[in-house]
Amino acid sequence: MTTPEMLDERYGRTRPAMPRWVVVAVIVVAAVGFGAVGWSIFAANIDAVDADTTGFEVVDEHSVAVSFQFSGPVGRSIACALEAQDREHGVVGWKVVEYPASDLPARAFREVLATTGDATTGLVNSCWVT
Repeated sequence: MTTPEMLDERYGRTRPAMPRWVVVAVIVVAAVGFGAVGWSIFAANIDAVDADTTGFEVVDEHSVAVSFQFSGPVGRSIACALEAQDREHGVVGWKVVEYPASDLPARAFREVLATTGDATTGLVNSCWVT
């Protein structure tokens, strides 16, 4: 026991207890904060779409074929932005493709993009729920 505690005990001094309403208020604020964080995490991930480029083929100097797959929410239509790039990573082709809703969580596709120059690669830029 430390000296201040010994003096408090000797002379009967006690620390005032925290009012009950303060404890309840702190618990309520903490619960609302945790609920808000949980909801924001859930809402951000409910419509998440994960897309991967599985391959590409330069068809000729004016087109490239991109093979890709995505997984997303069932029963929702999905759009994907595809792009073709040249040697300096400049965009020489761009296409947004929309896919109707499906009851399959993962699907694979192959799309051909028209290009304005020689493409050296084709890829999926992003996919989202429409």
